[in-house]
Amino acid sequence: MNVEKGFVDAPVEEGLDLRKEIQRLKKEKDAVVLAHYYQKGEIQDVADFIGDSLALARIAQTLPNRMIVLCGVHFMGETAKILCPAKKVVVPDMNAGCSLADSCKADEFEAFIKEHPGHTVVSYVNTSAAVKALTDVVVTSSNAKNIVDQLPADEKIIFGPDRNLGNYINSVTGREMLLWNGACHVHEQFSLEKILQLKSEHPQAKVLVHPECKKSVVLVADKVGSTAALLNYALESDANEFIVATESGILHEMIKKCPGKMFIPAPPEDSTCACNDCSFMKLNTLEKLYNSMKYEQPEIIVNPEIAEAARRPIERMLEMS
Repeated sequence: MNVEKGFVDAPVEEGLDLRKEIQRLKKEKDAVVLAHYYQKGEIQDVADFIGDSLALARIAQTLPNRMIVLCGVHFMGETAKILCPAKKVVVPDMNAGCSLADSCKADEFEAFIKEHPGHTVVSYVNTSAAVKALTDVVVTSSNAKNIVDQLPADEKIIFGPDRNLGNYINSVTGREMLLWNGACHVHEQFSLEKILQLKSEHPQAKVLVHPECKKSVVLVADKVGSTAALLNYALESDANEFIVATESGILHEMIKKCPGKMFIPAPPEDSTCACNDCSFMKLNTLEKLYNSMKYEQPEIIVNPEIAEAARRPIERMLEMS
């Protein structure tokens, strides 16, 4: 077994029924598999729980299992470990990072905070544990508006790292939060022109947009919300067609939950691809998931001092949600 590449580099027996073996390993290892909506459909199908970042954080706290296998990106594994320090937390591929988290280095964010004293620091969950440790309260796209609304109206706020989400929260709360200049490489790339072209081809379609998208895309949306909120909107809507401007993995659950409805992925700019994928999310595979469970590697380890400092703003988020 070798984990130097960031995942267990071990051969998998040809013809092995991976789905069956993963179910067996859950029982043998007292393990539970959590998967984000942006994971490949084959991983969502073997997960015990799927959800957005907020749901996975809440679920992690309630689990009795010895081991959590987090199928998502690195910061999600860190969040699970911070909330469940006594449990072993493993991920299929440690290389599954996040462009948004990478855009906000802890030392640079700390300097930014010091340059603007007297501000409450609100950080998006898409950040490293070290950045969360510098934060007063963590938010997700599901609860950001609700939490910001609970802060005093005259409170000065730093919001990081996503400028698009921050701009959206400013617009719906009337705040003037000071924004860190970061963005998600997936949501930043949606093409307004191509969405409008799809809308002309499907005039009855509702446009569903994640708030990490640029303002020009948000403005044409029928619904702006987190992955879970977009899914719920599709479930409850009388419409039969939807143009979806978020990472394409959510379409798997939308199609499962809404049979008979059509979901059209919004394409990125400057691409012939019909959908917009997160290359980090797609690093996880069934083979890597199987090996991570079998060998219980790679394991998420968080410095205890950073974990303790990061736990407080995460728990504050959960209390305020």
